[in-house]
Amino acid sequence: MNIIQNSRYRFGFDIWNLLLFLLVMLPNFIWFAFPAPDDILRTESVTPAVDILGSVFQVLTVACLCFVIHKERSKFRFSPLVVATVACLAAYYIGWASYYAGITAPWVILLLTLPPCLAFILFAIDRKNLPAVVSAAGFTVCHCVFGVVNYL
Repeated sequence: MNIIQNSRYRFGFDIWNLLLFLLVMLPNFIWFAFPAPDDILRTESVTPAVDILGSVFQVLTVACLCFVIHKERSKFRFSPLVVATVACLAAYYIGWASYYAGITAPWVILLLTLPPCLAFILFAIDRKNLPAVVSAAGFTVCHCVFGVVNYL
């Protein structure tokens, strides 16, 4: 018996969630190819176990966002939660722009850490995707521990 079939969820594909993931990852792809000046993010992490757990939660989050669909969710619209998601993306991009401008202040590290996680959580709430909310919350905890312990 398939648990998904007997619940409020079904397997499917949500292009909007994939777009959100790609928008969050875009600055990371740029950073991988073109390091920023005073690139403190390339130092070795002192939280390897948390980093691994965070990676697991990140994969689960993306999988749940893209492939788990709530049967009663509404069509995509610019709800207050979606607008808040866009605001989180804007804050995250401001963080990356500041980082590339050579600013490595604590507020920049926080902008690189918290807003992308909140974007995933807010969008998952909008899409009524509880499995994605739970996994994104786990990712948020790990990502914040990583950012605070390693860079603040």
